[in-house]
Amino acid sequence: MVDIAQLPTRRPFHRRRKSDPFSGADAPKIDYKDVRLLQRYISERGKIVPSRITAVSQKNQRALAKAIKRARILGLIPYVVK
Repeated sequence: MVDIAQLPTRRPFHRRRKSDPFSGADAPKIDYKDVRLLQRYISERGKIVPSRITAVSQKNQRALAKAIKRARILGLIPYVVK
């Protein structure tokens, strides 16, 4: 019989770290008036896409959420997409 403790262990799945699209020299600035940029971080249902999917840093995710909410209040982006 094979002892389970004797088997070699491997990491089941290793994911490559994604880089923040808003960090760097030529990165775009987060602005509530830039509707085209904000639309990339909103799902087809109108929800803000989480940072684990978009690879945005925590600081920039907060700024992005604030810009999206500000654009919604001003009527630049709809709250819900039908």
